[in-house]
Amino acid sequence: MSRRNTEVSEEKHRTDFIRHVVFFSSKKVDDIDRIVDGLSKLAEIPSVKHFEVSRNRNEDRFGNEVDVIVYAEFENEEALSAYRAHQIYQDCIDIVRPLRDLRIAADF
Repeated sequence: MSRRNTEVSEEKHRTDFIRHVVFFSSKKVDDIDRIVDGLSKLAEIPSVKHFEVSRNRNEDRFGNEVDVIVYAEFENEEALSAYRAHQIYQDCIDIVRPLRDLRIAADF
């Protein structure tokens, strides 16, 4: 795809909200459900427009590093900042951080 086509494509798919995606891997397979349960509490934060958390269902022959995925949507930067500042967010970090290995996050 040429640079011009990429720019047009990105322009065409822009939205007025922020998508937040986070990938986690567990230190132990037995802790995956505990990670999902801990992250599920994030849905209670008022500034979240849409929230999903799930085990990774993909079985990839090239790698299976991701165990859990979080997908959330926010109206704007302020809503995302409010999410990260909320006490429930900190509580989830306290639950999940000791259980997880990898964490990769992206906002777009």
